[in-house]
Amino acid sequence: MLDSLPPPRFDYGSEVRVIRNLRNDGTYPGVDTGVLLVRRGAIGVIRDVGTFLQDQVIYTVHFTKEDIIVGCRDRELIAAEAPWMPNRYEYGDKVKAHVSLGVAGQVVAEVGDIGEVIKVVRDEATMKAIGSVAYHVRFPGRTLQVPEQALDPLYEMSDNMDLPGAAE
Repeated sequence: MLDSLPPPRFDYGSEVRVIRNLRNDGTYPGVDTGVLLVRRGAIGVIRDVGTFLQDQVIYTVHFTKEDIIVGCRDRELIAAEAPWMPNRYEYGDKVKAHVSLGVAGQVVAEVGDIGEVIKVVRDEATMKAIGSVAYHVRFPGRTLQVPEQALDPLYEMSDNMDLPGAAE
């Protein structure tokens, strides 16, 4: 099974950026499950490379600014020097249309319509074309690719309100 693993993209000492918020999945000792450990965009250094269940490459990353060491899956990391534009929303976030959204001249989502983010689109061409990341958002009956500036959060939350009862 180990022979089928792709080679690690990063080596010991490589600087990497985490591209999604990392929450305790129950494997980080002394912290409640679900509590935010590291915010997306943080830069860390690879301390070790290993595997999980013999089919996933896992990196031990030291996020020096946060002074925390966390295990990260390959898909959660990019090279620190890779183009990066922060994003406001993530998979599963509920959002509202800030403007009317249309396809071929027909409005398919009105201002205030509620949708759910199902994918963050951060490829270079999209970010260069619209000046921000975009999202695949599922509105009732239709999925649209929407630039960040065309969305509002369903609820405004302060940084210390990530999870009910979670102290950060």
